Amino acid sequence: MSARHQEGLAHLLYGMDFGGGFVALTGEVGTGKTTLCHCLLKQLPKNIDVALILNSKLNVLELLATICDELGIVYNQKHLSLKSLIDLLNQYLLTAHANGRRTVLLIDEAQNLSLEVLEQIRLLTNLETSKTKLLRIVLVGQPELKDLLKRQDLRQLNQRITARYHLQSLDLQETRSYIHHRLLVSNGHQDIFKETAIRKIYQLSSGIPRLINILCDRALLGAYSTNTTVITPAIVKNAAKEVLVDDDKKQSRFGAFLSLLLLAGMVASIYFLNYNDKQTKQTLLTSTVKPVEQFAIPKLEKNTPPIEKINPIPIATSPSFAEWINNPSYSLDAALINVLKGWSKTIPDNANIDCHTLETKGLRCVLGQANWKDILALKQPVILEFTLTDNKKHHALITGFGQNQTVIHFTNKISYPVADVLKYWDGYYLSLTALPVPSVSEMVSHQASDDVLWLRYVLNTFDGKSVTVDKPRVYDHELSVRIKNFQHQQHLTEDGKVGAKTLEQLKSLARTFDFSQLKITN
Repeated sequence: MSARHQEGLAHLLYGMDFGGGFVALTGEVGTGKTTLCHCLLKQLPKNIDVALILNSKLNVLELLATICDELGIVYNQKHLSLKSLIDLLNQYLLTAHANGRRTVLLIDEAQNLSLEVLEQIRLLTNLETSKTKLLRIVLVGQPELKDLLKRQDLRQLNQRITARYHLQSLDLQETRSYIHHRLLVSNGHQDIFKETAIRKIYQLSSGIPRLINILCDRALLGAYSTNTTVITPAIVKNAAKEVLVDDDKKQSRFGAFLSLLLLAGMVASIYFLNYNDKQTKQTLLTSTVKPVEQFAIPKLEKNTPPIEKINPIPIATSPSFAEWINNPSYSLDAALINVLKGWSKTIPDNANIDCHTLETKGLRCVLGQANWKDILALKQPVILEFTLTDNKKHHALITGFGQNQTVIHFTNKISYPVADVLKYWDGYYLSLTALPVPSVSEMVSHQASDDVLWLRYVLNTFDGKSVTVDKPRVYDHELSVRIKNFQHQQHLTEDGKVGAKTLEQLKSLARTFDFSQLKITN
């Protein structure tokens, strides 16, 4: 996302987390408002329930019924009434609030809402307890929504908007980055579009993502049809003639305006000639008429700085990535051993490592499935899983990125282009993080949590042991005995419990150990 899209998403998240009024997100057609809403839905906490309204051409009863449908509220469809639907919704919101859940109503294309429906939406914010609002409402719409909310008869709703954001179109640099990103994700070459072509796309699209997509798509098709490998401004211009039909209308209106302007000038000249003396007439008639200057779009200055070039780093060309990763030694065990080496941890003698072994070293495994964008956002060690033609699983540890994240560095100081790697990555990864320091004030027997894992790791480092148990997350009797020994050496009360003083001593001790994160370098 661009910086302005990230800021827009932050406003939406604010509306989910704080306050009880409205959040308004506006933007021109094609700037990415709906896409931003779907991005928001993927990042919501698990305790938030969302009623998403995409069709805003509804009356009051239809709106309330749609909200109930989205939230799974059962109602009598044969006897719909405003009171019954609001009562059911209020009961649902009170129950959700009692269960620690929050409810959000998100309405897209909100500029199409009628005044009656907007007033009913405002009244929904009156559903509240003595301390908090039960429903948070997010309105997403085109710029007409801003004008609508300024109406005098909607001033009560307008005053309840706690956050507003207008989504602007992309600037030139963001347009360039957006095109390069789309090419990267689709396994394309970033130099397909000339810099002059990108500037032409920005000029014709005004930085609106939807128009950028359409222009680039048609330009690629035009280049393919003519067997051209580089997109030039001429190709972009031809693409615009095919897809941006409004431009022809604008040019026609502009031409008509010039014609009227010229006609008005001629009429004024005739009037002037008829009412002035003969000398003036003669002077005017014998003078040289200068041609009308043509309107032209200002060109960019020649001194405009080019795209910053980054010195390339060596990339493996032989063997290919498929040949390199298709090695029996690139197993999950081998990747985990590389993690321990990077963290300067001791490696077990039998060299058989799993997530349980890593937990005794103060590390925690998180297995997941994601897209490449999510992997780039991770800041901790990541092991990627690859599936080749033999359906066998191979694993490799990422140690860094280079060349604007278009190159991946692996162990053994070898690098490959992202496009080559993504051909074989099956989407699964294993990330490793250091066990967090407990935020609790006390740990007692039979407790089960990650805090106990951290406790075992600190004790293992303190007494030089590596105790393996069946249930490492459980505070068992053996761990209680080890805590008593620790308390004895630290001159603490020997009760086998991790109280405030014992926990503080353990945290102080842990600060002397190497808990530094192994970060992916750029």
